This record gives sequence, structure tokens and C-alpha cells, in this order.
Amino acid sequence: MSIFLDKLVDYHEKENRLHWEGTFVQYLDLVRERPEIAALAHERIYRMIEAQGIEELEEGRREYKFFNSELFGLEDDLQTLVEEYFRPAAQRLDVRKRLLLLMGPVSGGKSTLVGLLKKGMERFSRTDAGAVYAIKGCPMQEEPLHLVPHDLRADFYREYGVKIEGDLCPVCRMRLESEYGGRAERMPVTRVLFSEAGRIGIGTFTPSDPKSQDIADLTGSIDFSTISQYGSESDPRAYRFDGELNKANRGLMEFQEMLKCDEKFLWNLLSLTQEGNFKAGRFALISADELIVAHTNETEYRAFISNKKNEALHSRMIVMRIPYNLKVSQEERIYSKLIEQSNIRDVHIAPGALWTAAEFSVLSRLKESKKPGMDPIKKMYLYDGAEVDGTNSGDLQELKKEFNDEGMSGVDPRYVINRISSALIKGDKSCINALDVLKSMKEGLDQHASISKEERERLLNLITLARKEYDHKARTEVQRAFVYSFQESAHTLMNNYLDNVEAYCNGYKMKDPITEEEREPDEKLMRSIEEQIGVTENQKKAFREEILIKISTLARRGRKFEYTSHEKLKEAIEKKLFEDLKDVVKITTSVANPDENQLKRINEVSGRLIEHHGYCAVCANELMKYVGSLLNR
Repeated sequence: MSIFLDKLVDYHEKENRLHWEGTFVQYLDLVRERPEIAALAHERIYRMIEAQGIEELEEGRREYKFFNSELFGLEDDLQTLVEEYFRPAAQRLDVRKRLLLLMGPVSGGKSTLVGLLKKGMERFSRTDAGAVYAIKGCPMQEEPLHLVPHDLRADFYREYGVKIEGDLCPVCRMRLESEYGGRAERMPVTRVLFSEAGRIGIGTFTPSDPKSQDIADLTGSIDFSTISQYGSESDPRAYRFDGELNKANRGLMEFQEMLKCDEKFLWNLLSLTQEGNFKAGRFALISADELIVAHTNETEYRAFISNKKNEALHSRMIVMRIPYNLKVSQEERIYSKLIEQSNIRDVHIAPGALWTAAEFSVLSRLKESKKPGMDPIKKMYLYDGAEVDGTNSGDLQELKKEFNDEGMSGVDPRYVINRISSALIKGDKSCINALDVLKSMKEGLDQHASISKEERERLLNLITLARKEYDHKARTEVQRAFVYSFQESAHTLMNNYLDNVEAYCNGYKMKDPITEEEREPDEKLMRSIEEQIGVTENQKKAFREEILIKISTLARRGRKFEYTSHEKLKEAIEKKLFEDLKDVVKITTSVANPDENQLKRINEVSGRLIEHHGYCAVCANELMKYVGSLLNR
């Protein structure tokens, strides 16, 4: 038997082991041992999220790991969602009586978020912590504790510590009397496993043509084939309790594009959200315990709240913004995830290609800051958590407070991944780089008939900005690869700098190694290196003293100060050496027929790019040629 078949057999055995069936009395024993199994839907969802782990970040921020696999760059918004909705709802505060409306731009992750909750609930119901039990045969998999009469529920709470909400559905009420003579203790109970495909505990409602869509899609319908058998439309046996509200009981119902829906479908939500019940057929109000989560875009939401007729439903909503991601590193992860889900395996994506696409996307979503000296590139890096010269820790918080709708517009991930996909399959290339991606982005704008002339010009300018950033990164990449080939020169330059810094800070003169004459520390040499990383004349003394402290600290630990021991100094040495080698690099990368030494150098640099930086032979060669053209401009 194959490994896969072994796993398939093991899977079915595990599913079978989850089965449990007993009487209501046996269920009460389970509740006494584990009261959490009688939790309401909102509490169960919160415990599901909490079970995946919570990471404490700086300044009171938290990252809920439940969302990490699919949603990127929305940590703050997801924290707000969990802590302002799910957590208080789990504690039975009034917020649980609100419909959750996710509002944000297209392709912003709203459907992905709901999909995560659905899949999570399917998995969680298969664990001991998330086990769900229901009256056997109930079309709404309802809570067995509904069998406890209202007059005894206060006594039950005192003994078991569990509050009971809701009443028996028409089917279970009839069965209790007709099959079990009103003896609740004899009623059978079974464990249920949530399943969207099986329509157990998870429902989805999608609006269609208002003229043809029936309210029965939500609340169930009369079974006309059995009317003659049972004689009445108010007989539960003559009714199909198969609407989305019925099937989503105990779990979650997704209301897709809710505000596109006809008003009569929304009226059912008024009673459901506030009172926990809804009307179906010729029956009394039917209890339902479920999270109703809907999503819409901002334009439709604004139109909805402007209509006074919608005030009652609007007051029963909790609206959570789900904006676009504003972090380049997280946006890159989105594109990587989408490409990994495709069948494309034989086209290499050069380092920096997806990053550059992400920069363009994020730049399009950021609003121009009024803060002096804060250009779009600086703002982009600050949002991504990078250190930016001339800024401090408080600048990011100021920027976030500057606009309350930042991230609610801009280029959506679908457009970008469409253009990346076009670049991947165009011309049968074996490798695509950042320039290929930016070219595809530009071509897409030329074909985009729905954007205004002004918006097109703005996006073209952002493509130019992203191109400039890529040029800088490309030069840096080649610079480091070349500098590595001149490691000895880098170490010599560093040691020379350190000797001069030591003399400068300790106030003594240096001795010339050839003439043995004493001389002042070489200020010109030190400044030529420090200026590479923006150390000003006023900052030079502090920077040099910082280097000496680092050397002393390492020495006390028995370690030697290396070329890579101080990141800023390393960067300065590399830039200085690259500046000195610029002519060598320029000639090496642009010469048509390299000589033996140049060819050796090209192969060394190319090998370094391939081995340590993720390039293939094609994109490494293209990168060096491109940097050569930049240096020759």
C-alpha cells in the first residue's frame, strides 16, 4: 500500500473516532466535566482564535497567529477585530448581538478572512477543545441544553455554572412530545463536526436576482410534497429547515455582498441579531446562535448608511475596516503565496521582482503626508518597520493618525498578480526580473480603460519611483558582490580606518610605517568613509567613539572586531570601496569582449549572486549588464 493510501485510511479512522452518541443525561455529565462545550458561537470562535497563539508585540500590540497563514500586513486591524468584537462577544456582552460587517476595498482580504474563520471552525470542531454536541436528528444541530425547561434554568445555572439561551426548534419540540413523551432525559445527543460542504454549522448566502431569489434561501421552505400527508403547513414535518440561517446554527453564516441584497432579506437579520431568533413559515420565532458576518466595499456602505430606511439594521452592525496592506514585505508575501498556488514551476523569478511590484502597490495606497521632509519612499519604509534617517519612533504613529482612510484605495493585489502572471508567460522566458514586472504593470495601465487620465499619470509616476528604488537596490546588490571579490581590500581599508579612529579618539599622533615620522590622523580618509552613510561633521566624533566602544566590548568577550561587526561601518566600507572600484565595475560589466581577468571577475561576481543571493545564471548576467548601463549614464 502507498504512503498516501496509508494516510487516507488513517484519516478516516481518526474521523470515525470523533463520533460520540449518548443520551441527554450522558451529555449533562460531559457539561459538568467541561462546561466550555456548551459555549455559544461567538465564544467558540474566540477560543478557536486564541488556541492558535497570541504574540505580544511592542506598545501593547498583539499578533493573533490564527490569521498568519493567509493574511499579511493587517495585524493592527485584526487585533482591533478580535479585541473589539470577538473577545467581548465571547463574554456575552451586548456586542454579540451585532452583525459583523467587514468593509474595505476590492481584493483586500475580506473573503479570505471569512474563509479562514470557516476552515478554522471545521478544524476546531474536530478537537477536544472545540467539540460541539447537538440533539440527534435536529435539522439545526441545536444545543441539547434547550431541552431544559425555562423554569429549571436558574437551578441548572447554580449547579452547572452554564447559562442557557434559546428554545427548541419546531422539529425537536414535536419529537420530544411524540417520540419521547416529553422526557428530555431520553432524548439522544450526538457530536457534530462542522462542515461547509455538508452544510453543518457553516452557511453562505449569496445574493442573486431579487426577482427570482426566495427568502426560503435563508429560512427554509414548505415541503409541498408532504402537505397532503401531514395536513398542515404548520406541521414541522411538512417544512424543510434547510435555509442558510438554519444550517449555520451554532457556527457562522457568511452574507456575501450583503448590501447588494434586496431589503426583504435584510429584515430577517433585525430580530436575529438583537434577539437571537428569526421567523420561518407558520411557526413561532426560531432560536439561532450564530455569527453573521457580511462584507462589502466602501461605496456600497456609504450608500447604505445614507438611506434613512436602513437605520434600524445599521444600528445592529459592528463595522470593521479591512484596508489594503501597507507593508512592502507583507505585500511581497501575498504575491509569493499566489504564485506558489499556480502551476508555474519552470520560470525563475529574480530577487527583487516581487519586492518591486509590492513597492508600487503600497506607494499607490499611501496618501501624501503633510509632514515636512516625509516623501512617499520614506513613508513606505517607515510603514514596513525600517529605520529611516531623519525620523524617530514617534513619526510612524503620527503618520498613521494623519489619515483615517489610508489603505482604502489604490492598486489591488488582483491587478498586480494579473500583471505578474502576464510577465511570467510572455515570450517563453526562463526568468523574469523587476524590469519585466514594471513593464507589464505599465502595459496594464495602458489597457485599463476604467481609470482616469489623472490616476493613470499618478500610477505611472509611482512606477518610475519604484524603478528608481530598484536601480538603487541593483547597484547595491552588484556592489556587495564585487566588494566580496575584493575582501582583502575591504579589510585593509577597514583596518586603516580603525587605526586612524583610535588615534583621533585617544588624542595621539600616528607613525608613518615607512618614514616612521609622526603625523595627525588622516581626517580625509575617515570622512571619505563616514560620508558614505551620511555621518555629518557634527556626528563624526560620536560615531567614531561608538566604533571604539564596540571594539572594546568585543575584546572583553574574547572576540575580534571583524569587517561585519558593525552594520553601518560595513555599509560605509562597501560603498567607499565600490566608489573606488566604480571604474573597474563599469568596465567589467559593460565590456563586449572581456579579457581573461575581466571574465574571471564576472564569473566570480555571477557565482556570488547565484550562490548567496538567489539569482540564476540568466538574471545574474542581466543584473550585471543593467548595473553597467546605470554606471555608464
